[in-house]
Amino acid sequence: MAQDDLSGRVALVTGGGRGIGANIARELTHAGARVAVAARTRAQVESVAREIGGLALEVDVSDEPSVARMVEAAERELGPIDVLVNNAGVMGSSGAPPIWEEHPADWWRVFEVNVLGAYLCCRAVASGMVERGHGRIVNVGSGAGHLAVTPGNVRGTAYGASKAALHRFSEVLAAQLGQYGIAVFTVAPGLVRTALTEELGDDAPWTPPELAPRLVRVLASGRADSLSGRYIHAEHDDVEALIPHIDSILENDTHAIRLQR
Repeated sequence: MAQDDLSGRVALVTGGGRGIGANIARELTHAGARVAVAARTRAQVESVAREIGGLALEVDVSDEPSVARMVEAAERELGPIDVLVNNAGVMGSSGAPPIWEEHPADWWRVFEVNVLGAYLCCRAVASGMVERGHGRIVNVGSGAGHLAVTPGNVRGTAYGASKAALHRFSEVLAAQLGQYGIAVFTVAPGLVRTALTEELGDDAPWTPPELAPRLVRVLASGRADSLSGRYIHAEHDDVEALIPHIDSILENDTHAIRLQR
């Protein structure tokens, strides 16, 4: 981990007030980065920011002016953003109601946060990264975006669809920004026990919570830039093993969501 020293780097983590986002903020701070943590709940991000010596920012990622204010404040206080982690996300209606009982506004809200929110944050930092010729963006996806669907694991129609869209967005964005020295990744943290997943109970196959932050740290370091545009799972992929085999990954087009024939 010593080689992933982020001293002098500035990172912005959305959804950083609790759970996976807070742990990512802690890991990046431990690596030496100056970290801004942002979320809708001011008290939560202030608590994390005090703990790590970071900057607390209140934001609604689905609102463009709010995102612009967040980025402006982060860069004013900490400096140009080197690493953006789009972790803010919502699951949607509780209880996964059938489509005919679900309110369309609740369904669309999942896309507003999970997809539009990531888009707005990427858009807000991209021009500065392009101007400087470097930057890294990590979008936090989910297995719900690609795992097979069975009647027993349906949790509504919005969440999985939004995460599949997020991965495709990340892949296209990586292709668009690669020529400017910017890497874009989608990561799956696994089934981490958080306030959003607690209802699954003690018997769920929980993923160790430290794995996703460690993966993000490696991606933030630049050592894995050759994997830009790819989907990396914190528990089931060994990023250290993937880095030397990028030629094979590209040739076989793995670590991506694809149609199989």
